Amino acid sequence: MRNLKNWALLLCSLIIVGGFFYLSFTFRSLDFFIDRWWFKSLGYEFYFWQRFLYKYVTFGGVIALFFVIFFFNFWIASRFLGSTSASDVNQKSYRKLIQMFRSGSMKIYFPLSIILAIPIALPFYQQWEKGLLFLFGKASGVKDPVFGHDISFYLFSFPFFKLIQNELLLISLLLLISIAFLYWIERRILKGKDQDFPAGAKIHVNLLLLFAVAIQVWGFVLQGYSLLYTDKHQPHFFGPGYTEMVIILPLIVCSTIFFICTAVSVVYYMAKGKGVKKIIIFGILLVISLLGTNSDFLSRQVEENLIEANAVAYEKPYIENNIKSTLAAYDLTRITKTRYDIEQTFNIIGNPGVRENLRNIPVWDRTLLDDVYKQIQGIKPYYNFHGVDVGRYNVSGRYQQVYLAPRELDLQNLPDSARTWQSRHLQYTHGYGIVMTPAAQGGDESMTWFLRDMPIKSDYGMQVTNPGIYYGLGQYDYAIVPNEEGEIDHPNDEANALIDYEGNGGIPLSSLFEKLLFAAYFQDRNIITTTKTMEKSRILFRRNIRDAIKVLTPFFHLDDDPYIVTTSKGLFWIQDAYTVSGLYPNAQPFEDKFNYIRNSVKIVVDAYNGSIDYYIASKNDPIIRTYDTIYPNLLKPLDTMDSELKQHLSYPKDLFGCQLAMYAEYHQPDPEMFYIHEDAWELPRLSSADQSVPMKPYHLTLNLIDPKKHEFMLLSPLSPIGRSNLSALAIAGCDGKNYGKIFIYTFPKGIQVYGPSQINTLIDQDTDISQQLTLWDQAGSEVIRGRMIILPIGKIVLYIQPVYLSSATRLKIPELKRLIVSQGEVVAMAASLEEAIESLEGKLEKRIERQKKRFPVATEQTAPVKTEAENLNDPMEKQEMEKQGKDSEVTAPAPEDPEKMDVNPPVENKDPVAEPSEDKMDTLGAEKEPSQEPEKVNTI
Repeated sequence: MRNLKNWALLLCSLIIVGGFFYLSFTFRSLDFFIDRWWFKSLGYEFYFWQRFLYKYVTFGGVIALFFVIFFFNFWIASRFLGSTSASDVNQKSYRKLIQMFRSGSMKIYFPLSIILAIPIALPFYQQWEKGLLFLFGKASGVKDPVFGHDISFYLFSFPFFKLIQNELLLISLLLLISIAFLYWIERRILKGKDQDFPAGAKIHVNLLLLFAVAIQVWGFVLQGYSLLYTDKHQPHFFGPGYTEMVIILPLIVCSTIFFICTAVSVVYYMAKGKGVKKIIIFGILLVISLLGTNSDFLSRQVEENLIEANAVAYEKPYIENNIKSTLAAYDLTRITKTRYDIEQTFNIIGNPGVRENLRNIPVWDRTLLDDVYKQIQGIKPYYNFHGVDVGRYNVSGRYQQVYLAPRELDLQNLPDSARTWQSRHLQYTHGYGIVMTPAAQGGDESMTWFLRDMPIKSDYGMQVTNPGIYYGLGQYDYAIVPNEEGEIDHPNDEANALIDYEGNGGIPLSSLFEKLLFAAYFQDRNIITTTKTMEKSRILFRRNIRDAIKVLTPFFHLDDDPYIVTTSKGLFWIQDAYTVSGLYPNAQPFEDKFNYIRNSVKIVVDAYNGSIDYYIASKNDPIIRTYDTIYPNLLKPLDTMDSELKQHLSYPKDLFGCQLAMYAEYHQPDPEMFYIHEDAWELPRLSSADQSVPMKPYHLTLNLIDPKKHEFMLLSPLSPIGRSNLSALAIAGCDGKNYGKIFIYTFPKGIQVYGPSQINTLIDQDTDISQQLTLWDQAGSEVIRGRMIILPIGKIVLYIQPVYLSSATRLKIPELKRLIVSQGEVVAMAASLEEAIESLEGKLEKRIERQKKRFPVATEQTAPVKTEAENLNDPMEKQEMEKQGKDSEVTAPAPEDPEKMDVNPPVENKDPVAEPSEDKMDTLGAEKEPSQEPEKVNTI
């Protein structure tokens, strides 16, 4: 009965274990089939097999290596254990043990080696790409300033060395303990026998000990490299300083030497039975050096008693290393820095380039415009807009900055009665078209639409090819297309227009086997039972473009804002992708996430077919060149991108914000200024919903970089840290030869240039504007003041803020009502930018006139005013007064009419539009500063 229970228990256990492995294999194999088909449909079948084989070959190779290490040592141990004859052992149980070790090595050591190797190798399964990056890593051509290694050593080799050193150290310790234990058992067996310990066994143990010592010495070397990532000197600088390089690094070297000496002494003692004193002495020295290396006591004493009183003198070379490395890590070594002089009396309206600049000023906030699009152009409840993009297009022959958004499918708002299986997977399968409006609009005017409605209409000759959006940013269900039910394309007056999908996206659903697998994958039996499929039906899934890209290339870091582009070939999504690392030596991390970044890849996704193409955008990035070597058929040169698509590439806003966050501190080349943050900047902060948030970069189309050409660009102001005024403007080019170039325009330090929060305060204090806004902000209405736009024109800085009026109810359709324009302390508001600027000009002129009347300004044309005594002593003046009978009254001559006074004598070539000398003038018409760029370093 007892045996029967045991057999039943064993059978149940086998069923449970077998069922577990069966289900695991079933789902894994199902995912394998679906993934292979999906990769194949995108043209990446070879890449799929590469990733699959790389992962398991790497894991299997590491297991094999560790298995050989374990098995070889166990086998060696069994030979020496077998040197003791079983007949020399008295107890029967011991004789069996010796015989088992002697003749059963394959039966015992083979499975034991496998069991030990697999869990130790598991980290290589989880981090298998580190091995590939190590094997295929490309040199960067840039050396770190401390140890002189190529940067690729830290990006590829260093993380792999740390991983394998930890595992090899674990293996060496396990082997040393297990082999020593086996030999100890033999000594226990032979207790009382006059037999020496086998010499080969002693050599074996000593070699294992030396192997463990070598691996630990390697660990000490890697610990020295880890000093390049210390953050103990924050917030002053990042990376090693005087203490690490002069105190801690030599202590690590001493620890290495003492550790080797201790290990050798132990081996000598095991061989000769002598040298205990040496072990004790070297052991004590090792402990002291380890305590000095790993405790904060010594470092703190050095900092407080030696460095603190003269920190910059000690830390100067290490601060310079940190500055150079950080600028190189964030691709900031090629910045063009120029002085931007302010001229408060610059004539805005009189400048012929101003009106062209105003034509492209983006006066709508994207978040508010999204509400407008949804309410006016959503049209049907199953359509939605997932954000508004910014672009530039030729509209009626003119270069125009625009807002645009795709009308995507969103079935969440459908009533439950309409959300049937047929409607979700056969009928409502895609979004339709895009809407487009100009960036500049006037208040109290109807919205101008470049593209609108369904079917798409345009009063400006614009067209959209293949308006169906089957792949986008929404969470799409799978769709079976074409089908006999018919897909709803867009609404018509009489009935919905139907369409059949004619693309090559998705996977054919033509066989029962495919239907069975997809039914199991989606856990939906309707895929099998439906009668609405056709012979050419295809199943489209993974239709969220970001999710699809993450499945396809999980090693890329994606930008948060993909944008839609319309060309003559259809609608396309452009997704920026980054290669990042946290192991660039001496470089300051960004928000503790990474300290190296490049926008190395532009990803293009066809909104109709779902095809995904990768283009290399940064040829100098060693990470993307390494991936190109690992996966030779994945990436394409940027030159092969369609020319229409290339015209719409934009510098990533996330990357620009990251670079500015670092440059705000690291633009200071002088170590002393850097150490005390004398001239540190930050992004201006704005109050929003009871909290202060940094101002984000925004797009403008202006002739700032090249006065002869309007270009699409990103702009962001920079303020002194802790202050509200402005120190500089940062611009990133997005067009043509200036794409990716960053320009910094610094304001004179002695001149007040208002920041956005200060301008907001001045607007609040303007009585006329406040009264108007208060009048509108009544019950049922809500006044919304939009994003502040800082606009440099000529030699002044304008501030533009739109004012919207929206309903206070749940249904909101914001309306642009007014535009506020400010130059310094003077503020004006009107319905259009042109009117607001004309009003601003008038206010400025009146203000200057009032100032002249109160405080007359002497000029070269104005005669000096004589005193009463001077008039009486002047014969000519006295004679003249006598003629007028005014001997009893002496009056100073009145000053000239203020309107006729030349307060500012004309200076040649004041107009910034006039062609400046290229060697003395920047693109804004301002004189260039003498070159203050830091010493150039090689850039990745």
